[in-house]
Amino acid sequence: MGSTEIRHPSAVFDWFFEAGRPNSLEEDPLILRKFPPDFQEQEAMQMVPRFCFPFDIESHLGGDQSPPESFTPREPPSPAVQHFTFALTDLVGNRRFGFCRLRAGAWSCLCILSHLPWFEVFYKILNTVGDLLAQNQVTEAEELLQNLQQHPYLGPGFSGGPKTDSSITSWSECGILPPALGNSKLLSCFVAPDAAGLPSIPENRNLTELVVAVTDENIVGLFAALLAERRVLLTASKLSTLTACVHASCALLYPMRWEHVLIPTLPPHLLDYCCAPMPYLIGVHSSLAERVREKALEDVVVLNADSNTLETPFDDVQALPPDVVSLLRLRLRKVALSPGEGVSRLFLKAQALLFGGYRDALVCIPGQPVTFSEEAFLAQKPGAPLQAFHKKAVHLQLFKQFIESRLEKLNAGEGFSDQFEQEIIACCGASSGTLRSYQLWADSLKVIKPIPTPVHNQRHHLTAYHSLQEGSWLKLEAQGGRRLPSRRQPEVGSVGSRADDLRGPSFSHLVFSHPIPYRKVVMPSCIL
Repeated sequence: MGSTEIRHPSAVFDWFFEAGRPNSLEEDPLILRKFPPDFQEQEAMQMVPRFCFPFDIESHLGGDQSPPESFTPREPPSPAVQHFTFALTDLVGNRRFGFCRLRAGAWSCLCILSHLPWFEVFYKILNTVGDLLAQNQVTEAEELLQNLQQHPYLGPGFSGGPKTDSSITSWSECGILPPALGNSKLLSCFVAPDAAGLPSIPENRNLTELVVAVTDENIVGLFAALLAERRVLLTASKLSTLTACVHASCALLYPMRWEHVLIPTLPPHLLDYCCAPMPYLIGVHSSLAERVREKALEDVVVLNADSNTLETPFDDVQALPPDVVSLLRLRLRKVALSPGEGVSRLFLKAQALLFGGYRDALVCIPGQPVTFSEEAFLAQKPGAPLQAFHKKAVHLQLFKQFIESRLEKLNAGEGFSDQFEQEIIACCGASSGTLRSYQLWADSLKVIKPIPTPVHNQRHHLTAYHSLQEGSWLKLEAQGGRRLPSRRQPEVGSVGSRADDLRGPSFSHLVFSHPIPYRKVVMPSCIL
């Protein structure tokens, strides 16, 4: 389903390193330490450290081009420590995330590369490693990382806590063998996220920071801009806030997903990406904001998290049905002030009101694959405002991809019963007639006249490198891959064609991320 994280990675993380801040934009960060020592991915080692300092280094130095004499990589952290996340996408669409801990003064940055989008887990691990390094306990830090890397990834289906028998912690119920204890002590458990749940406050720090930093009205405006697939820039002076707002705003689209360029923290050497002609969601540190504004930006929505202002040339909020806008405006502040899933549930209800009618446009012919009838979807009579929204929605890549993913599951015999389907039943009633459960609905898909042009399930990926090359807006160096032939536009009644799916350069240094809702699942603790 598009570019995603690897579902079953071989290890919890791939690489840990500490990078020292360079003295100028022309220099590359120096790798001060790394684990495992034999990590040999040259491309990652060359490009990833540049994402650890996504701000104007020279202005941040304030004229002092060298660190203070007292500086050492093990200097104790201060309350000014910041966490942020970038992500990398390879040429086949698999994603790795870079979880960073920028120490006070930004003289060095700890980073963990992993295919797992576990924000809270890796931030906690980085804090533990940072504390050990600050106390010059390098051996203990490396032992922690080694034990963590040796634990296999079990997926979101395992739960439970450790059982302690004397000095030995047993994970046999989860099928995990504990590492050798040696002379070490047990650390706290790490809790893995699960896509079956919804982000909650305060457990999900991304969502929590968004509702604290941005007003209700601007959150609704940002949601509407993303739903319209605009070019969106977010700026903030704190990298932690910037990253949180980017990832949390994507989470509000669930069950849809941002299908275009996504760069939560834009490094200085990639500022030209703000001039891209396709939709994007990019986070820019405030120290680089003026340099971005000097570029030829057109039709860009800009949210400044520091001043809490939203600049947009569009009327995206007015394009939404009034009842959906009223729902969000009236209830958002109340649920934002309360712990739990209230904010996520509110936007999920909005999505159910906007797109819940898709189920009545599914076509099931005995012996044939299930298809989606765009004609039937647009022929529904939900009211003039929603009808007008649907006419635009059928051209959105996020909606096309959502329909394609639903059809893939149905035609593979997997079925689905997620939070979105349950919300449709809860707020809109059963989709097909008077059925009151998803299972009955899935078993009773109505049979109507087949549409001449079925949904195309075959995926063709057009890398944005080739698209950008054809548009001649930015010259980039290809990193492998051949030029793909152009694809025809989707026919009437068809979704699933990806002709306009410009995801951004398929280079390993670009970010394509989607939100992962959380459900607590206990993973093994690391033992020192």
